[in-house]
Amino acid sequence: MQIINNHTVPAFPGERTVITIGAYDGVHLGHQAVISHVRQRALDLGARSAVVTFDRHPASIVRPESAPLLLTGPEQKMELLEATGVDAVVVVPFDAEQAAESPESFVQRVLVECLATKVIVVGEDFHFGRHRDGNVNLLRKLGAEHDFEVEPLALLPRVDGVDEPVSSTAIRRALAGGDVTRANEMLGRTFEARGSVVTGDQRGRLLGFPTANVEVPNSISLPADGVYAGWYERASGGSHVCAINLGRRPTFYEHADSSLLEAHLLDFEGDLYGEQARVRFTHFLRSERKFDGIESLKEQLELDIAHARGLLSK
Repeated sequence: MQIINNHTVPAFPGERTVITIGAYDGVHLGHQAVISHVRQRALDLGARSAVVTFDRHPASIVRPESAPLLLTGPEQKMELLEATGVDAVVVVPFDAEQAAESPESFVQRVLVECLATKVIVVGEDFHFGRHRDGNVNLLRKLGAEHDFEVEPLALLPRVDGVDEPVSSTAIRRALAGGDVTRANEMLGRTFEARGSVVTGDQRGRLLGFPTANVEVPNSISLPADGVYAGWYERASGGSHVCAINLGRRPTFYEHADSSLLEAHLLDFEGDLYGEQARVRFTHFLRSERKFDGIESLKEQLELDIAHARGLLSK
């Protein structure tokens, strides 16, 4: 997969493209369905397939006070897009100048001059450009001028009976409620948080349950505070069942400033400090709570670990 950052020259000289445009945060099942359609249309037309996306979520510029936390960081987003088999990802820097660009200018500059677009595939509710003035109708008007077609697709419905489409917003809402099972269904994979392992207060080690304290960027959306079962993926490629505590540890701290992600790797001994970790959340086990003392906490941790082992050791 090519990553295209230069939009001033043709991306594929002498070739047309079939594209889609969007933030593509999460690269969830709805996104994957659109990209699959893009690839099939490109194959039918003998064209290239491309995803046009942005180097940050547009909301972080146009409405920073209410911009959503992200489901995927930049690196993971590119990995997921590459896994779709698309020929190229066109990354557009999104800043105040880009936010002010008219839809007509964006189409001319990126879709026509850079990509020689033949077909644009978008969701039926698609909007883009300054003040979100661009939409499917405007794209069709511009397509008549620049020789490209517009194919709006119906949004992918949720399979759990909720009357709304699969969306990044719905996934964030599920995570906020601790419902990682529902979030994973819409993602089409297990939700994953990435970060570096940092030194904590080593309280888990003193309790007999050493944990890897994973420092996740503040821009990433995490599940609700609680205890989860999941997998810890090491940079070296090793994968370990883990019990995950995400929270403020009320047994020890009255008023913690922020939640901490701690993963206890089952049947593991070794030094994880400084390495990059990927923690995948598969099952919600229980809510976080304050315990009367150390012994009752240790008893519950034993139960949590046994529960995680039972769910994932198979």
